[in-house]
Parts: sequence; structure tokens; C-alpha cells
Amino acid sequence: MDMSSLIDEIKFELSGGVLELELNDSAFASAISSSLREVQRYINTTAIITVPYSGCIDVSKYKISAVTAVYRSVGYLIGSEDDMNAPVDPMYLAQWQMLSGNGGTHGIQTFSQNYAAWNAALQIRNTVSTDLIYRYDKPTEKLYINCSYDFPQSITIEYIPRFDSIEQITSDYWIDIIHRMTLARCKIALGRIRTRFTQSNALYTQDGEAMLAEGNEELNSLREMLDANMTLPYPVD
Repeated sequence: MDMSSLIDEIKFELSGGVLELELNDSAFASAISSSLREVQRYINTTAIITVPYSGCIDVSKYKISAVTAVYRSVGYLIGSEDDMNAPVDPMYLAQWQMLSGNGGTHGIQTFSQNYAAWNAALQIRNTVSTDLIYRYDKPTEKLYINCSYDFPQSITIEYIPRFDSIEQITSDYWIDIIHRMTLARCKIALGRIRTRFTQSNALYTQDGEAMLAEGNEELNSLREMLDANMTLPYPVD
């Protein structure tokens, strides 16, 4: 969603397309940027990149908020004649040897034993893998990877990107969260403006106090919801 569309939507909700608001487009843009900054630490949408392998990788150009996983980019085991140089997963070999007995060498077990062991190994492989151990140093934006067996030529990094503008947000869920938070912030700003001065002996009164209370309640409720639904398995930096 782009900035101008979000501003127009919020202005319509606050004014109904009739009332004149005390906030200009610059103020609305500031409220959206403030909401994006606060929501950033809750976003768990991941992106994937594949880069040449190194024990220490400079990832500053990717604007990473947190790294969630590091994988080998080449599939384990030989699946066809085109990937004869594919690496062998040591975890997979351990599973095969454990289930086959005596290394599973051809001619030692009967066909039925090998067939049963092969199917059992396939089932385990779907749930067990040897993802690489890593540590992401956020201050220096360096990713350190521990790979003690069969160094790959390239690796795949799954990470949570840092979003610097509303145009980068593509998830409908997080667009809605930012919209709701911005709307609450604008209600608070308008409420403060309209309650800055009190009117005496006036025929009409402003709705500043009600709008201020409504905005604070919506913002606090939204923050409580985000805290309660935070994705804890992902790194909190």
C-alpha cells in the first residue's frame, strides 16, 4: 500500500469527507512512519536470499532485522544424474545406517529389509535436517556460520527484513495493523489539538476529549494485542 492511499483512507475515516481536519498530509505521513517503526519489531514476514558461502558474511546491504535460519542451497543426496556432486547430509547417512543395519550394503540384507529401511529413512528425512548453526551480529551486520562438514559453495539465508517505508509492506495483515495504529495516533493528535483551549459560554463544544480518549484506548488495545501475539520463536533484537 502506498503512502498517499493510506493517508486518504485515514482522512476519510476521521472527517467523513466533509469536515476540515487540523492535520496536514505531512502530519499524517509522520504518524504512519511512527506506526511503522513501532510495528517493525513485531513483523515476522521472512525473505530468502542465496549467497556464496563464507564463515563470515557481510549482510549490511540486505537490511536485515533478524536472521531466522541458514540452509545449504544445494539439495542433500543424489536425486538425478544432473546433481552427482550434491552433498550428502551426515544426518541422513546416520539414519540410513541405523535403520539398515551393518551399513545397508547391497547384498547383505534382503530386498524387503532394504525397502522398509529406505521408506523409514524417507519419513525421517522429512522431519530431520542438519541446518547450519549461525550467529548474527547486528551491530556490525555480520553473519557468522559454523559448517564443520562438506563446505557448500553457496548458502540460503532466511531472514526478517527491515522495512523503511510503507510501500515495502505487502502483507495485508501488517498493512491493517499499521492503518489501525496510525488512525489511533491521529485521533490522539486531533484530541490534543481540540482540547488545548477550553471554551466558555459557547453554543457548541469540540469532540476533543472524546476523540483523545478513544484514540488512547484503541492504541493501548492494539499494543496489548501485538504483545500477546508476538512470535516468540523468532529472535527478538
